[in-house]
Amino acid sequence: QVQLVESGGGLVQAGGSLRLSCAASGTIVSINAMGWYRQAPGKQRELVAVITSAGSTNYTDSVKGRFTVSRDIPKNTMSLQMSSLAPEDTAVYYCKATGVQTLWRWTPEIWGQGTQVTVSS
Repeated sequence: QVQLVESGGGLVQAGGSLRLSCAASGTIVSINAMGWYRQAPGKQRELVAVITSAGSTNYTDSVKGRFTVSRDIPKNTMSLQMSSLAPEDTAVYYCKATGVQTLWRWTPEIWGQGTQVTVSS
């Protein structure tokens, strides 16, 4: 069974930086794409950044130029380097793996449990 575990969240002042990590465990053969999503209180979950197995990336407009997503395919890990953080970046950040092939099954998507990022003004 594949699990995603996020780490690296915390409290940071506006203008600061944080690096989030997501590690996938299990008998993984391949993962098509991995992405970061976030959900602020009272708001819907939104896509932050996604990276495919080919290395293509996509970002929501509000984080372009500030956030960088990267992925280590052999290690089944993904990171999100966040800089110039602002209070509006405060949210629970979730990792998602899409198109997960293990030795036993294919799963369309798997979510992590989330990590809190709080940016103080």
